[in-house]
Amino acid sequence: MRTEVTRILLISGSTRDGSTNTAALRTIAAVAPPSVRADLYSGLRELPAFVPGDDPAGYPAVTALRADLAAADAVLICTPEYAGTLPGSIKNLLDWTVGTADLYEKPTAWLTVAVPGRGGGAEATLSTVLGYVGAEVVESACTRLPVLGADVGDDGLVGSTEFRAGARRVLAELLAHVARAA
Repeated sequence: MRTEVTRILLISGSTRDGSTNTAALRTIAAVAPPSVRADLYSGLRELPAFVPGDDPAGYPAVTALRADLAAADAVLICTPEYAGTLPGSIKNLLDWTVGTADLYEKPTAWLTVAVPGRGGGAEATLSTVLGYVGAEVVESACTRLPVLGADVGDDGLVGSTEFRAGARRVLAELLAHVARAA
C-alpha cells in the first residue's frame, strides 16, 4: 500500500484572473487530504508557442512544465471552452508533450465547471489529445461540477458544499487509480 504523499498537478486552461476553472482547482487543493500534495500549475502564460523541432531546453518555462509533470503521480485539468474547443494556451501546453513521455501513461482526468450545454467541445478535444499523447485517462474521475462566478468567494475558493463533495470524489477516484497502479 502507498504510504508516501501522492502528487497531483492541477492545470487550469484559463489565463484569466478570477477564472472559475482556476478557483475550482484551488478548491480541490484546499480539500485534498493530508496524503495528497495538489500543486496548481502557474506557468501557462509563460509557455512559448510550440514549434516542432525546437529544443525545449532553451525555454525555461517548458523545462519547468516537464519537471512538474514528471514529479506528478496524476494530472487534473480544468479548462474553459473557447469557440467550441480548447483555449489555445492549454492546447499549446499539450502540444509541448507531443513526442515526449511527459503524459505517457500518466493518470489524467478533467473537471468541467461550465454550465450544462457548454464545455463538451473542450472535453472532446481533451479526450482526443490526451489519447494521442498516451495519457491514461481516468474516466471515473472526469466529471462536470458547474461553478458560477458568484460561487467563488473573496478567498478565491468555491464555497458550495456540493462542489466540495464532488471535488473530494474526483480526488478519491484519481487516488484510487494511482494506488491500484502502484
